[in-house]
Amino acid sequence: MSKSQNFPPRFLSTNEAARFLCLSPRTLEKHRSHGTGPMYRKLGGRIVYSIDDLESWADKGLRSSTSDHGEDVIHPPSPKRAKRKPEEN
Repeated sequence: MSKSQNFPPRFLSTNEAARFLCLSPRTLEKHRSHGTGPMYRKLGGRIVYSIDDLESWADKGLRSSTSDHGEDVIHPPSPKRAKRKPEEN
């Protein structure tokens, strides 16, 4: 058995990270593409997430009650929309 097999994984794939956060992989991909998700690393062609970054991002949604608005918010993944200018007649 090699030494590396004795250590817990330091980085998780998108599927593993999604499972860790109880999200679908597609939701995590959408968060990544819209810039609303956890920090990630690109190693070659692979996207990986550190457990610390996943926990920090998830902690943004930490609340003590339903009336607690918290200091930070995790919004649903959606593109940032530009305000439309009114059409000129």
